[in-house]
Amino acid sequence: MSRLRNLSLFLVLAAVWGSAFVAIKAGLAYFPPVTFAALRYDVAGVVMLAYAAYAVDDPIPRGRDQWLEVASGAVFIIAAYHSFLFLGETDPAVTSAVAAVIVSLSPLLTTVFARAFLPAERLTAVGALGLGIGLVGAVVLANPDPANLTGGGTVAKLLVLLAAASFALGSVLSRASEADIAIETMEAWSMLLGAGLTHLVGFALGESVADAVWTTESLLALGYLSVVASGLGFLIYFDLLDRLGPIEINLVSYVAPVFAALVGWFLLDEGITLTTVAGFLIICVGFGLVKRDAIREELRAAGVVG
Repeated sequence: MSRLRNLSLFLVLAAVWGSAFVAIKAGLAYFPPVTFAALRYDVAGVVMLAYAAYAVDDPIPRGRDQWLEVASGAVFIIAAYHSFLFLGETDPAVTSAVAAVIVSLSPLLTTVFARAFLPAERLTAVGALGLGIGLVGAVVLANPDPANLTGGGTVAKLLVLLAAASFALGSVLSRASEADIAIETMEAWSMLLGAGLTHLVGFALGESVADAVWTTESLLALGYLSVVASGLGFLIYFDLLDRLGPIEINLVSYVAPVFAALVGWFLLDEGITLTTVAGFLIICVGFGLVKRDAIREELRAAGVVG
């Protein structure tokens, strides 16, 4: 039951974060990029703090270790990741497909950081092969234009790569932390502190909240990203991070493009091609290799294998 719960939550997270790419693209038409990211976590942080006050006994971090975990999440997972990602995606050379390919490097980068901070999280040779196959599947699914991958926008692509590295490092540091802090409390304060840092980055880049254009579409994009993708999404993410570890949970960056393609087809009438299906199947093979032991145990428990 625990494995089924983890798988269900993993798929929900992939669906929420995959569909968030549509909301980000919609919102960037109305907001300065870094300010957009900061506003997202202003709202999400307040919502999560209210939820933490309701759900846990102590919604305020206590002691050095708890504040260090909050700070690592705020700096790497909230501020750095979203500032780099939103800035990178403003360049026309960085299409959604190109960004998806670069962000899909996150699980590989996670294994690099895990070797330094979490020796017990290292993959076996078969698991590493599955990770590589999953990356190939993400590339096939995204089906980027080779000219966009190798052409202009070098700085923007580097920014997206830095975003993926920031997220991977933040995941590993959070897992390595020995602080005993409720997920809701850690998430709320990481978002609030991260939002403040992101506002400072936006201010340094000359952005202003006054430049935002407030329409029904922009409010819907901001609301979805704040409450669903950030509030609910990170609540699931940090729960699974504690259960699965950073390498396995960051496989969500392989699966999220599947849901991004489905949402794009449903809402934006973007076609589902044979390439999309092939990429999805390749991702399934890679995911199966990484999770082969858990799958084997589930099949044995169901009486399918001996």
